[in-house]
Amino acid sequence: MPATSPVLPLDAATTALATTGPCARPALLPLGALLLAGSVSAWAQSPTPGGATTAGDAAASATLPTVTVQGSSQADSPGAKTSLRTKTSRIGKGEQALRDIPQSVTVMTEHLIDDRNLDDFREVLKTTAGVTFQAGETGEEDVRLRGFSLGQAGDIYVDGLKDAALIERDTFNHDRVEVLKGSASMLFGKGSTGGVVNQVSKQPFLMTQHEADLTVGSGQEVRATGDFNIQTSPDSALRINALHHEADNHGASVNKKGIAPTFRWGIGLRDEFSAGLYYLETDGVPLYNHPWYTSNGKIVPTLPAKNYYGLASDHLQTRSAYATLSHTHRFDQDTTLKTTLRHGNYERDLWASVVRFGQTNGAATNFENRHNDNTPITRTPKGRVGSSELTQLQSDLSNKFEAWGKKHELIAGVDVSYENARRNNSFAGSASGLTTTVGTPNDGAWRPDDRGDPVLNSFKSQTIGVYAQDTVSITDQVKLLGGLRVDRFSTKNRTNTCDPVQSIEIEDTLLSPRLGVIYQPSEVASYYASFGSSFNTSGDTYAHGINICNTAGSNNEKLLNTAPEKSRNVEIGGKFELFEQKASLGVALFHSEKYNERNTDEPTADSYLLSGKRHATGMEFNLAGRITPKWEVFYNHTWIPTAKIDSGRPAGSTGNAQQEGDRPALTPKHSASLWTTYRVLPKLRVGAGLNYRGEQSPEGARQVVAQSFTTVDAMAEYNVTDATSLKLNVTNLTDKLYADSLYRGFYAPGAARTVQLSLKTLF
Repeated sequence: MPATSPVLPLDAATTALATTGPCARPALLPLGALLLAGSVSAWAQSPTPGGATTAGDAAASATLPTVTVQGSSQADSPGAKTSLRTKTSRIGKGEQALRDIPQSVTVMTEHLIDDRNLDDFREVLKTTAGVTFQAGETGEEDVRLRGFSLGQAGDIYVDGLKDAALIERDTFNHDRVEVLKGSASMLFGKGSTGGVVNQVSKQPFLMTQHEADLTVGSGQEVRATGDFNIQTSPDSALRINALHHEADNHGASVNKKGIAPTFRWGIGLRDEFSAGLYYLETDGVPLYNHPWYTSNGKIVPTLPAKNYYGLASDHLQTRSAYATLSHTHRFDQDTTLKTTLRHGNYERDLWASVVRFGQTNGAATNFENRHNDNTPITRTPKGRVGSSELTQLQSDLSNKFEAWGKKHELIAGVDVSYENARRNNSFAGSASGLTTTVGTPNDGAWRPDDRGDPVLNSFKSQTIGVYAQDTVSITDQVKLLGGLRVDRFSTKNRTNTCDPVQSIEIEDTLLSPRLGVIYQPSEVASYYASFGSSFNTSGDTYAHGINICNTAGSNNEKLLNTAPEKSRNVEIGGKFELFEQKASLGVALFHSEKYNERNTDEPTADSYLLSGKRHATGMEFNLAGRITPKWEVFYNHTWIPTAKIDSGRPAGSTGNAQQEGDRPALTPKHSASLWTTYRVLPKLRVGAGLNYRGEQSPEGARQVVAQSFTTVDAMAEYNVTDATSLKLNVTNLTDKLYADSLYRGFYAPGAARTVQLSLKTLF
């Protein structure tokens, strides 16, 4: 081993201690000790500049700063597959204990994702309390957290770097998914009003171990994944994750292919590197929407969730491809600098059918209980196409030191991003005139693609952000946190569909503070209070969907020239270790407020103007871990008793757009997710889950609400051998019909009951 590379603490992704069951991993802690001993030996035998080695030189060179090889049980490691909880996260920039983050954090571990077969990333979000969905564009185009938009997927990240908007995602390469709730622009820059979602990728570790998983299920589903980890040297490893997924659910279909190789070397050494590629393509027929009836102001879903009424020629095709390079330099065990570079290309082509009830004898049928098998169904084409290139460079420093008699934990960094996006959000082609009836779903009707070549609007943006945050230990129990970020944002929006072509340029410089106090009277209790802010620039993701072809001074141009949206979040909470520190509980009271707010969903003349201010006040509950050695629980609950549009469209205005005094759309009072498992026999484990979402209204339809719903899931897993398991999952056990995502005039139904059988083997 080179004398210039002393061993430093192994990270949690490298450390995997022995466990039982099909996913057991042998202990690696002795390897860390061997590497440490090898490093000391190498330093002891380093030659002097003249070539000779003396005993004194050897003794001096062997005198190293104190190095601690940090090991933790696999159940507490971020990549653990045997626990529903984790105690650490990188969502706060740098590895941090969850108890040291003064905000609510919900973590879905790989164990939870595997248990519930949360294969699609959208399914992971559905099991996160406080998350709701706007229907209409498929994918994660408009996800809400605590009732605030995630900016058309602008607040979704991969390993701390922004993920592209408007693409499909899968969990085959996910180690875990972390959700930081509340304003977080100091950490992530623009966006993050309701919070951010971070997808953590699987990383190579120092062991040769492979896992293969085959799932067959309802809707002709066949899914195969492979996770292959190969140790290539004492300090390097290659990990390859691969996916093939096919399903055809009565006409709505999906086909996914993905691969994600990553090579990591210098693991545990002073300089560590990694290089990875990611590729995922999807090709399917989307179930765009179902129409609704209303009864006494309640949305009544009626058509079976499995029924597909679109055209066989409809499609949703996406492609994500990116390369990531990373270098971690450890100055010592307390100071680390991590630099990451990523470049990616992303594409999407959506051609779908908006399904509506037709007319019978000249009378509209969209009222309660007035449809039958002969009721006409119309299909209006909807098309969106786009591509983007996203390049990001991020460098983060974490440092623990003492100054002025106090302990400090500093995080600081800089990130630079460049995006070049091209969009056409009205690329539907001519109407087909092809209709069907309620009684004949999936009739196989097909139309040729007559859209021609799209004329694409362009959106180019550049952002540079610089941040620093210091956590000072005033005493052994009290910590004060303060941070500030400066972002410089510039964009050029060019609308090529105009005659003549028009463009608008915007530049903003914005500050984002973060403050907090943490009181930790013991190792099992932590209390905190925090304040954070966030902002959304006017020319950001919104620019993808707007048309500025009108004359100067148009509403759309005013949107791009308005000041940024801003928000603030105040939170008070506590985090506790329970049941002999085998489970973690988090409880928080929050108040989130957005001001200078835009609302692009109002179907009125002032759609793109600032609509004012709104707020949401509520509580968060998170519980994850083991109650007993055999019983595990994951519970996440968001309660928002108070949510209100404080200023905006005056009360009494005409139309269905939301007004002052209304509860914001897509903001249920209660949403919760429960998952629990119990090992009833040494080889048999059973599990059950509940997902609940309270009633909520869609955007632009303030006179109606979707009813609350609860879905039930079940699981049974049998360990055939120590390395092989067989698992049965039933999702939506009662075959509940419910409106999962909402928009004015229609909804997307939640999936009908599905049954899946999975065979997994470790070798």
